[in-house]
Amino acid sequence: MENIQHQQNDKGGSFDYILNGQKLAEMAYIKAGDTKIIIDHTHVDESLKGQGIGKRLQTELVAYVRANDIKVIPLCPFAKATFQKTPEWQDVLA
Repeated sequence: MENIQHQQNDKGGSFDYILNGQKLAEMAYIKAGDTKIIIDHTHVDESLKGQGIGKRLQTELVAYVRANDIKVIPLCPFAKATFQKTPEWQDVLA
Protein backbone atom coordinates (compact mmCIF):
# COMPACT_ATOMS: atom_id res chain seq x y z
CA MET A 1 0.00 0.00 0.00
CA GLU A 2 1.27 3.46 -0.92
CA ASN A 3 0.57 6.91 0.42
CA ILE A 4 2.07 10.38 0.75
CA GLN A 5 2.54 11.78 4.23
CA HIS A 6 3.34 15.34 5.29
CA GLN A 7 5.74 15.64 8.22
CA GLN A 8 6.40 19.00 9.92
CA ASN A 9 8.49 20.47 12.70
CA ASP A 10 9.47 23.98 13.81
CA LYS A 11 12.15 24.34 11.14
CA GLY A 12 10.50 22.72 8.12
CA GLY A 13 9.14 19.44 6.93
CA SER A 14 8.79 16.99 4.09
CA PHE A 15 6.35 15.20 1.87
CA ASP A 16 7.20 11.51 2.00
CA TYR A 17 6.21 8.70 -0.34
CA ILE A 18 5.56 5.56 1.70
CA LEU A 19 5.25 2.11 0.11
CA ASN A 20 4.48 -0.89 2.30
CA GLY A 21 5.57 1.02 5.40
CA GLN A 22 8.90 2.13 3.93
CA LYS A 23 9.80 5.72 2.99
CA LEU A 24 11.11 5.58 -0.57
CA ALA A 25 10.96 9.24 -1.59
CA GLU A 26 10.83 12.68 -0.03
CA MET A 27 10.62 16.35 -0.90
CA ALA A 28 12.07 18.32 2.01
CA TYR A 29 11.66 22.00 2.82
CA ILE A 30 12.74 24.53 5.40
CA LYS A 31 10.64 27.43 6.65
CA ALA A 32 11.64 30.96 5.69
CA GLY A 33 9.42 32.92 8.03
CA ASP A 34 5.69 32.32 8.40
CA THR A 35 4.72 32.71 4.74
CA LYS A 36 7.55 31.12 2.74
CA ILE A 37 9.24 27.75 2.43
CA ILE A 38 12.39 26.71 0.61
CA ILE A 39 12.39 23.32 -1.12
CA ASP A 40 15.96 22.22 -0.54
CA HIS A 41 15.99 18.52 -1.39
CA THR A 42 14.14 15.85 -3.34
CA HIS A 43 15.10 12.19 -3.24
CA VAL A 44 13.42 9.28 -5.03
CA ASP A 45 14.65 5.73 -4.56
CA GLU A 46 16.26 4.22 -7.67
CA SER A 47 13.52 1.56 -7.79
CA LEU A 48 10.93 4.30 -8.44
CA LYS A 49 12.82 6.43 -10.98
CA GLY A 50 10.75 7.49 -13.98
CA GLN A 51 7.39 6.79 -12.33
CA GLY A 52 6.44 10.40 -11.58
CA ILE A 53 6.81 10.04 -7.81
CA GLY A 54 8.76 13.31 -7.47
CA LYS A 55 6.03 15.23 -9.29
CA ARG A 56 3.38 13.58 -7.11
CA LEU A 57 5.22 14.83 -4.02
CA GLN A 58 5.44 18.30 -5.51
CA THR A 59 1.72 18.23 -6.40
CA GLU A 60 0.94 17.55 -2.73
CA LEU A 61 3.28 20.35 -1.65
CA VAL A 62 1.62 22.82 -4.05
CA ALA A 63 -1.83 21.90 -2.72
CA TYR A 64 -0.57 22.43 0.85
CA VAL A 65 1.00 25.84 0.20
CA ARG A 66 -2.07 27.06 -1.69
CA ALA A 67 -4.35 26.03 1.16
CA ASN A 68 -2.11 27.80 3.68
CA ASP A 69 -1.20 30.94 1.69
CA ILE A 70 2.51 30.08 1.61
CA LYS A 71 4.97 30.96 -1.16
CA VAL A 72 7.74 28.66 -2.39
CA ILE A 73 11.41 29.19 -3.18
CA PRO A 74 12.61 26.09 -5.09
CA LEU A 75 16.36 25.70 -4.53
CA CYS A 76 16.28 21.97 -5.27
CA PRO A 77 17.13 21.49 -8.99
CA PHE A 78 14.33 18.93 -9.49
CA ALA A 79 11.67 21.14 -7.89
CA LYS A 80 12.89 24.21 -9.78
CA ALA A 81 12.74 22.37 -13.13
CA THR A 82 9.31 20.96 -12.37
CA PHE A 83 7.97 24.43 -11.52
CA GLN A 84 9.36 25.73 -14.84
CA LYS A 85 7.55 22.92 -16.72
CA THR A 86 4.24 23.47 -14.89
CA PRO A 87 2.77 26.91 -15.68
CA GLU A 88 -0.31 26.35 -13.49
CA TRP A 89 1.93 26.30 -10.41
CA GLN A 90 3.57 29.69 -10.97
CA ASP A 91 1.17 31.37 -8.51
CA VAL A 92 2.85 29.72 -5.52
CA LEU A 93 6.38 30.92 -6.30
CA ALA A 94 7.89 33.65 -4.12
